[in-house]
Amino acid sequence: MSQSFIINGGKSLKGSIDVYGSKNATTPILAATLLSKEPSIVSNIPLIEDVLNLLNIIESLGAKVTWLGTKTVKIDPEKLSLKNLDQKLIKKIRSSVLLIAPLCARFKKFELMQPGGCLIGVRPVDTHFEALGELGLETTTVNGFYHFKYNPKIAKQEIILKEFSVTATENVLMLASTLPQTTIIKIAAIEPHVLDLVTFLNKMGAKITHLPNHSFKIKGNPKLKGVKKHEIIPDPIEAGSFIIMGMACKSNIKVNNVRLDHLEIVMKKLHEFNGKFIITLQDKSKKLYSVEILPSEIKAVSKVQTLPYPGIPTDLQSIFGILATQANGTTIIQDPMYEGRLKYVDELIKMGANAIIADPHRALIVGPNPLYGQEITSFDLRAGMCLIIAALVAKGESKISNIYQVDRGYEKIDERLKKINADIVRVDI
Repeated sequence: MSQSFIINGGKSLKGSIDVYGSKNATTPILAATLLSKEPSIVSNIPLIEDVLNLLNIIESLGAKVTWLGTKTVKIDPEKLSLKNLDQKLIKKIRSSVLLIAPLCARFKKFELMQPGGCLIGVRPVDTHFEALGELGLETTTVNGFYHFKYNPKIAKQEIILKEFSVTATENVLMLASTLPQTTIIKIAAIEPHVLDLVTFLNKMGAKITHLPNHSFKIKGNPKLKGVKKHEIIPDPIEAGSFIIMGMACKSNIKVNNVRLDHLEIVMKKLHEFNGKFIITLQDKSKKLYSVEILPSEIKAVSKVQTLPYPGIPTDLQSIFGILATQANGTTIIQDPMYEGRLKYVDELIKMGANAIIADPHRALIVGPNPLYGQEITSFDLRAGMCLIIAALVAKGESKISNIYQVDRGYEKIDERLKKINADIVRVDI
């Protein structure tokens, strides 16, 4: 049964909202637990669709998954088997591509259905296969299935990725960590969640060093061990979403559990939008801060362009888009990474935004413009959060359909928003 959100907007938000664990860190780390035959314990896991589906896939492989608390899971992968692998779930989530490296390490020969995920444009896995091929993986495609055959004896010692692919970097890091050699990865992604995976792999017994110029040096270990304790980093995308939500709604809210070192350029850009904040240290050892948003007149910036980290994340592009509708002046939103990530702009136009899509990678938004409640559709995970913020800003009632996409990345978002005075209801269709 599908569901929608009904939101009555125009209300001032108030109170505090916590940032939960990073979706993009959780999925590769859960996959990495399969590299060892020993159990690992991972905490601060977000209870979202993509994570729960990946855990179900891991269970279908024969791993024992035990919940030690609300957000802490123990995974014992000693007795893995391909016999009951849930290929339908593999197809359902994009993050299932992260299983390639662990399954190479454990089985050498296997097959997976082509993965699913957000409809945000072309997301080829060529970078994965080319890079993993240099580590000894042979890949063929037959009737919607990838067939893999792995020979670690022919692994090269230097891998140069053809783009800053996060998941390709993560797959190579995982597989290289199991090899009895030193491997260098160049043109690697260095997002915070990639570095969280590196921390986890080092706890397993690999020796990974972050080198300059987007590179890693990996001294592998064929006998990786389990990890007794690992806490997932707070989600920088969720933190950025909530901070921008407070600004767009011109509301005094406080966002807790923020890693500001993961959001440096985002916060710099928000200051350019005339964002006003009170920042308080929460936990020095974990580098956590609370960010209180003070209502202010939003000023347009000339351009918001997404780039690989440490640039502005593509996952926050649509969130900046809704902020631009409330800013005084003209802002260009540019996303060179995905040509399908601007579909949300048409939904904002329905609500009254003064915006045009110039080409598949650029939108022009002029503000400030009042928004009005409409029936709108979430096309992908991040656009869904953008439209929730738009509905909170808008006057009147909005109905957002296809909210499954939002549930994939934001845990119980409706319940959390209600606690800060949002008028939002989840309804079955």
